[in-house]
This record gives sequence, C-alpha cells and structure tokens, in this order.
Amino acid sequence: MKVVLDTNVLVSALLKRDSVPGQILQAVWDGTLDLVLSEPLLAELRAVLDYPKIRKRLVANAIDRELFLELLPFFTIQVDLAGTKVPRPRDAADQMVLATLVAGQAEWLVTGDADLLVLADQFPILTPAAFVARFLA
Repeated sequence: MKVVLDTNVLVSALLKRDSVPGQILQAVWDGTLDLVLSEPLLAELRAVLDYPKIRKRLVANAIDRELFLELLPFFTIQVDLAGTKVPRPRDAADQMVLATLVAGQAEWLVTGDADLLVLADQFPILTPAAFVARFLA
C-alpha cells in the first residue's frame, strides 16, 4: 500500500520510535508500506529536522539526522509534482502534501495536521492512530 506521511508524522516517528507514528515508519522500513515522497516534502522534512529544538531532541536520543535523510530515499517512491493540480487547502504550505498524494497515486495520506484532516471527505486522509487501527493492528 502506498502512503504519504506528512512531515509531522515522520518527525514524530523518528523522535519516538515506539509511538503510533513510529509503528507506521517501522512498517515502511519492513516493506509493509510504500512511502511516497516528493522533493518539496523532503525539503520540508530537512528544514524541520534542522530546527534547534528538534536537533536537540535528535542528539539527546542519539539519532543521526544525516544518516536518516541519506537512507530515507531508498525506502521511498519519489514523485515529481510538476503539473499536479490540487485545490488550495486552508494552509497553502500544505498544498505540496496533497500534490504528493495525488502525483504518487497513494492510497492514504497520514497526518496530524488539522488543516489537512478537514479535507478527509475529499481525499483519503487519516490520523496516525486511525491508520494504525485500520491497517496495522
């Protein structure tokens, strides 16, 4: 199954491996799920992992940011967003997340972002807890 994990889910999974988002990322590592990623989503992830408070938590948990970012593309399906048209969500920055879902023909977008979750009647969007309960329990 192809899924898009929003940046908030990826960061949560990385920082807390035994969390619900961590279970989803583990399913990606195990090959149970195919992670769809675009360059804009990867760029956002890089930027968030570079926030001082996130960097501090990565160091405290002995997580190698560079190694994670280096290995991640080997576990993903990379998609190009050129020409992909999606409606503009409440938060314009989330448009590239929806575009990744559409361009990658993913079955689900997993996010904790309320601005995306309100679009669940138009797009296949679930919270991490709902996704795990439905597909990984």
